[in-house]
Amino acid sequence: MTNIYAPIRSRAREIVDRYPQPRFYETCADAVAQSEAFLREAPMLAQLEALVAREEDLRLGHGLGHSRRVTIDAGALVILESSGASGGQGDLSRRVLLAHCAGLLHDIRRGRPDHAEKGAKRAAGILAEFPLTDGEVAAVCAAITNHVAFKVPRPMATPVGQLLSDALYDADKFRWGPDNFRYMLWDMVACLNPSLDDFLKRFPNGLAAVERIRDTFRTPSGREYGPDFIDLGLAMGREILEMIRSDFAPSAVDDPF
Repeated sequence: MTNIYAPIRSRAREIVDRYPQPRFYETCADAVAQSEAFLREAPMLAQLEALVAREEDLRLGHGLGHSRRVTIDAGALVILESSGASGGQGDLSRRVLLAHCAGLLHDIRRGRPDHAEKGAKRAAGILAEFPLTDGEVAAVCAAITNHVAFKVPRPMATPVGQLLSDALYDADKFRWGPDNFRYMLWDMVACLNPSLDDFLKRFPNGLAAVERIRDTFRTPSGREYGPDFIDLGLAMGREILEMIRSDFAPSAVDDPF
C-alpha cells in the first residue's frame, strides 16, 4: 500500500465508527453469539481455520478476518432460519458446522479468476480429510460455488444444502456494508496498489455495485437485515469519497456520487 492510503484509511475508519452498527447485530445478537461460540469451541473448525490461514490465495483477497466474519454470520443465519424446523440440537449443530466450513473456505481461491469454482474444488480436497459425509462435502462446495454476486445460483440438491448456500451468500454480502469501508476496500488496495487517480475513477462504480446488492439477499433473515447493511455502506462510502476528494485530491472531477 502506498503512503497516501494509510491516512485515507485512517480517516475512512473514523467515518465508519460514527455510524451505528447494522440492526442485525442487535436484534440477532443471541444467534451471532451462538455461532461465534461454536466456531471458537469446535476442534475441527480450529484445524480447518489453521489450514485456510496458510493458503496464499486468501492473502491475495479479503483475508482471514473477512472469512471469519462471513463464517460467524453464516452460522447465525442458519440458526435463525432453523428456528422451528424439525430435528434436534444435534441437527442444528451439524448445519452450523457445515455453514462454518463453507464460510472459512469460500474465498480460498480469491486471488484467481472464477474463484468460486476453483475454491469449491480446493475445498473438496481439503474437506475430504475431515469427518464429513460425501453429501455434506458436496453441499459445502456447491454453496461456495454459489456465493458470487450477480450470477444465477445453481439449484441445491436438498433443503439443508439450499440453506447453506443462501446463508453463505447473505453473510458474504453483509460485508458489502460497513465492512467494505473498514476492511475489504483497504485489503484490496494493499493487494492491487492502484494510483489514487485510478482509485477515484473506480470508486463510483464500486458504490453502484454495492447498491445493486441490496435486492439480492436470499434467506428471509437476509432480506430482512441485508438492505440495512447496504444502506449504511452506501452512506459511508459517499462520505468517504467526498472526504478523499476534498482532502486528498481536491482537483478530482465531481460526479453524481
